[in-house]
Amino acid sequence: MAQVHFSAGLRELTEGLAQVEVDASTVRGLITALDEMFPGVGDRLSEASSVAIDGEIFTDAEYEPVSENSEVHFLDIFQGG
Repeated sequence: MAQVHFSAGLRELTEGLAQVEVDASTVRGLITALDEMFPGVGDRLSEASSVAIDGEIFTDAEYEPVSENSEVHFLDIFQGG
């Protein structure tokens, strides 16, 4: 299963968990599985975060593949002005 890590700003949606293991083949599948585990987290992850998969950062990662050994980090997007 892929190891999924959450930034501090997302942990309010994951009952404080920093990491979980999820079985999915794409980021979209991960988000669906995570939303089942933590209702409501799917919207936030889809709209307001970047994703790092095995060290490579994606901003539009919905269809990016995830292997069973992947390490996935959901990152908050910081907006400046």
